Amino acid sequence: NAVVLVPDFFKGEPAKHEWVPPDTDEKRQLFTKFMTERAAYPGNVEALLQTVKEAKEKYPSITVWGTFGLCWGGKIVALASGPGTPFAATGQTHPGRLTKEDALNISVPHVVLASKDEPADAVADYKEVIESNGKGGFVETYSTMHHGWMGARANLEDEANLKEYIRGYTQFAEFFKKYLK
Repeated sequence: NAVVLVPDFFKGEPAKHEWVPPDTDEKRQLFTKFMTERAAYPGNVEALLQTVKEAKEKYPSITVWGTFGLCWGGKIVALASGPGTPFAATGQTHPGRLTKEDALNISVPHVVLASKDEPADAVADYKEVIESNGKGGFVETYSTMHHGWMGARANLEDEANLKEYIRGYTQFAEFFKKYLK
């Protein structure tokens, strides 16, 4: 009973795996250029909002929309979750660049599933805001999982990672089931 869209914000030109970690001058330059140009937040927030606008036209029977992002995409989702957002609920997993200011701007129910690798103080700030703002949502840290466990770095051959991967996506499904009515 859902439509799931996975837009390609990088238009077929994502960051290269070999740039990470950015531990040489060349890798740092390539990665920095990618993040400040192709992955710049303002243009990609607009791309997300344009995607949902087009989706609403394509699927007019769907009246309630939600979104979630992984890492960088989580930041995009948070930035698109402020006043006037087209989304009824939003979330992020192993989020990138959490800031309390972003959390304070979120105007809809929001969920954050963090890994052990996110800065604990930033996760705590988000948790304080999300769980006290009266909009709904929660923040949970998966203390045994690495950054990326629900995305490109998931190791589904590992029983513990697979279990937490399933638990995370189940939490998102239940969250959206609750708020996308």
